[in-house]
Amino acid sequence: MIIIKTPKQIEGIRKSSHLAAETLKYLSTFVKPGISTEALNQVCHKYIIDHGAIPAPLNYEGFPKSVCISANNVVCHGIPSKNQILKEGDIVNLDVTTILNGYYGDTSAMVAVGKISKESQKLIDVTKKCLNDSIKSLKPGKYLNDCVGKIIEPIAKKNGYSVVRELGGHGVGIKFHEDPFVYHFDTSREKTILKEGMIFTIEPMINASDNPQITFDRCDGWTIRTADGSSSAQFEHTILITKTGYEILTI
Repeated sequence: MIIIKTPKQIEGIRKSSHLAAETLKYLSTFVKPGISTEALNQVCHKYIIDHGAIPAPLNYEGFPKSVCISANNVVCHGIPSKNQILKEGDIVNLDVTTILNGYYGDTSAMVAVGKISKESQKLIDVTKKCLNDSIKSLKPGKYLNDCVGKIIEPIAKKNGYSVVRELGGHGVGIKFHEDPFVYHFDTSREKTILKEGMIFTIEPMINASDNPQITFDRCDGWTIRTADGSSSAQFEHTILITKTGYEILTI
């Protein structure tokens, strides 16, 4: 069931979301060639704890780290490691979720490692446009699919890219993952009507090829990669539906 948040809950989620956004901005400043993803994990963990919150990913269904860091062909759920050293030209997604006073805030963004290729920059720019254009269309009374899947998929396809279909956005705030599931492609399965007080994430995962297929790492049980080895990008915001439109909480 979709939870319509109360004013008190919205304020709590807003504060947690702001902290998640500030954590992401801070963490991004440490991304550079030669740093390990585990070192970034430690920076993220300390920043969240020092601000009186809890990193939501840590121990969530067994996830061993405080942040998801996904580089290049990793779509999402990359596990930080001291053995993974970022190098010039990599692109990396930093996915931060905080729990502050029991409320959740969830956000992610792509970060370039040094100088990147034109192809990688285009993928990042198109993915950001997918998210931003989708958010701009949000309004109570509209269908969720009309604002998300029907906006995002054509942008991706126009650029020769594809939208990951098995994964999507989600309700958030009281729990890490709530209803509704947010499809990033056009689907007749989605009949959710937007209502004031709904809070959810939009987080399109865009592959730099026309192949949306993904693979799951059977060894660690978490890492998801593109099936064809192409790069993937993702941006994410936590969004509140207001009386007249929307509010991006993770800014």
